[in-house]
Amino acid sequence: MIGYVTIGVSDMGKAKQFYGDLLGELGGKVLLDMERIAFIGESMAKPMLAVCVPFNGEPNHPGNGNMVAIPAGSKEAVDTFYHKAIELGATCDGEPGQRIPDMFYGAYVRDPDGNKLAFFEFS
Repeated sequence: MIGYVTIGVSDMGKAKQFYGDLLGELGGKVLLDMERIAFIGESMAKPMLAVCVPFNGEPNHPGNGNMVAIPAGSKEAVDTFYHKAIELGATCDGEPGQRIPDMFYGAYVRDPDGNKLAFFEFS
């Protein structure tokens, strides 16, 4: 249903490194790099995350209420992705924990440009 989600960044090199390192364990890698925009994922046939410098040349701005949610595969993996993101320069926006009893476990970070990410597991 979703082909890709695009988030604005201020430094393409830094963003590609951050997301390549963070999503590598899920098979994520830079699949297409067109200087201003790069697509990261497992394959062009699966949902991807695109990082880009805004087309209009204006500074990027993380949206209020916008978030990219990444299925981690387990509660333990949520913890691992959260800590890896922090290690790579993200900031905490909600430590790992049970959010909805017996249903949703998640953690939240902001990437180096302030874009919000969630790692989650429905149980």
